[in-house]
Amino acid sequence: MLTGIEEVDWASLGHAYGPADDVPELLRGLASADPAERETALDGMYGAVHHQGDVYDSTLACIPFLLELVADPAVQDRGCIVELLTSIGGIELDDDDELDELDPDGEEFIPAANYAMAAAAIAAGADVFLGLVSDTDPEVRLAAPCALASLHPEPARVLTLLRERLTVERDTEVRLALVAAVGRIALRHASLRTETVDWLGWLARAAQDPGLRLAALAQRARCAPGDIPDDIVPWVTGLLEEIRTSALGPAAPGTERAATPTLIGQVRELLEEHAAGRPAPWTEELLRTLHAALDDRVDDRIALILAQLRSPDWGQRSDAIWLCGGLIRIWRGRYEEVVRLVGAQLDDPEPRLREAATSFLERLFELGAPAADALAARLTVGSGTGPAQAGGGLDGRLGGGPQNGFVGRSGRDGALLALARAGDTRAVPLLARALEEREVRRELLYAMDGLGPSAAMLAPLLRRRLAEVELDERLYDRAAPLLYALAAVRGSQAVPEVLRVLRGAPSNRRDWVRESALRTLAAFGPAAQEAVPDMRGLLAADSATVATTAARALWAAEGDLGEVLTALERWLRPGASGADWCSAAQALGEIGPAAASTASALRPGLASRDLWVRVRSAAALWRVSGNAAAALPVLLAAWEENRHARVDVAECLAEMGPAASEAQLVILTELTRRRRHNAREGASGSHDIHLDEKLLTVCRAALARMERGAF
Repeated sequence: MLTGIEEVDWASLGHAYGPADDVPELLRGLASADPAERETALDGMYGAVHHQGDVYDSTLACIPFLLELVADPAVQDRGCIVELLTSIGGIELDDDDELDELDPDGEEFIPAANYAMAAAAIAAGADVFLGLVSDTDPEVRLAAPCALASLHPEPARVLTLLRERLTVERDTEVRLALVAAVGRIALRHASLRTETVDWLGWLARAAQDPGLRLAALAQRARCAPGDIPDDIVPWVTGLLEEIRTSALGPAAPGTERAATPTLIGQVRELLEEHAAGRPAPWTEELLRTLHAALDDRVDDRIALILAQLRSPDWGQRSDAIWLCGGLIRIWRGRYEEVVRLVGAQLDDPEPRLREAATSFLERLFELGAPAADALAARLTVGSGTGPAQAGGGLDGRLGGGPQNGFVGRSGRDGALLALARAGDTRAVPLLARALEEREVRRELLYAMDGLGPSAAMLAPLLRRRLAEVELDERLYDRAAPLLYALAAVRGSQAVPEVLRVLRGAPSNRRDWVRESALRTLAAFGPAAQEAVPDMRGLLAADSATVATTAARALWAAEGDLGEVLTALERWLRPGASGADWCSAAQALGEIGPAAASTASALRPGLASRDLWVRVRSAAALWRVSGNAAAALPVLLAAWEENRHARVDVAECLAEMGPAASEAQLVILTELTRRRRHNAREGASGSHDIHLDEKLLTVCRAALARMERGAF
């Protein structure tokens, strides 16, 4: 076992955390009889030797020993080692990939050749995987098909083997892995694609097992997305119903494993928890594959999700919610019925389903309105069993116990956040109750800006909490959300408390604290007269954000340009940083025509190399002078250059109205796009959907103003 491991000079090799002299111990740990030791060793391999997918010289040196471990039937958990080898050898570099990449510390380069050498080394020994498809360990049989499809140098031979193995394999998940591997070969090898797609199509119709038919259908769609049948929705819905009825009864018990304090162990436990109690948890991955193939066929994808949300199987409904999370983040569409049905899941006794529903609704903002009644019903409970009466306000009780479907504050706070972000005023009394508690989720404070005048009742509570904040090194983290909320509810009675924070800001993040406090004072307008001396004193601050925010606050409080324009123009000078220029330009734009004298100072910004300087300068120039001829070309160029500038540009176009009529085609094109302007594959932000919906709203307003001006 591990012959020759001592002959390798491991100390001269490296991994993510330095010399690789600990690797022999990890390799021996993979062969241990102790499950906890095996899992700890596997965690170390992923954490250091194959850190975040990297291939080091020590990774290459491990390959022969990993292949030896895989070939030894006495070694337990070989399926995990097969997966590790698949990951090490399965990275494919495109022609335009960087030749080298920095290691996690940014000090050394990992040669791109390492990845090619890893693939070649594993391919040379890949025959070991051929025998694993019939191994007695189902975990090994589960991992082997992907390894063969990814790494074996003879794909036609592998394809034949996989298809033959499917006729005798009885484990459901292994059979699905065999079909997935067939699809992977078709995607990787164009010469085999046509026959494989035909075979998958045959299997989708002929297989007796509905799960196998669904797997074949998903892989066929993945391999031939342009040839997905029109009746895909009823076909898949019927298969899901067959799977549900054939899987009725208790779910098969999982294999007990000892808990280990490792990342691998935590991930395994989460996956086991997710699958617990579900007879067919594997349908989620099949549907994810199918949704990826359907891509921009949004209506079909919504129809599939609606069918799942109406299923008697809570697991299918939970899968539908997670799948819709990916869909709604990338694609625009009609989601009203989906959102309403997700809201209905808040009343389900299964906590994992409620958690999925709450997490989904949190990110919808205005799109969450169809679920508002369900959210309010779960959050507000009167003295009896029904919702609190209108006007019950603080007499209602915030849901927090098992009797209303939320256990602990996390579920309750998530539902309250979703209701507030939807702009539903029923959130206001519930927010008031939340503000009485010791800790308040900061996102709730940032959600108060969409609740309108009814949120004014929250001002005294916010004021009291701000007064209790200590003026220490953590002041910004604690005060900034409260200051934002006070600005949102126009709680001008809190001027003394805001001034206390402004004046008492410690050195740590002092400018951030001052900027937040000044923004709040600016929102108070003339009611902040008491703070005028402080505002005036900060006009000369070294920080542009502080000085320009002080100028905006002073203008809002007094309406006297006096020192304000001078304070702002000093940041519109050659050599000013882009951020400083943008701060001043934005402030001038908010002042508007009263700052017309600064137009000449803004014009150089139109030619800046910094896109955001150009956008801010053009918008400010329009707002102070009405010069659309100079501003519009800059704004339209920025629209095409950076999609993340579109909300700001559209807001300015809406203000221009008829003066921006030549932008009509740009606006119409945006309104007809199905894909969200800020969609990112594999990544998302909590406000992405909200920002795209805001763009659509502003574009409609801009178009309406332009069209009115045309008649």
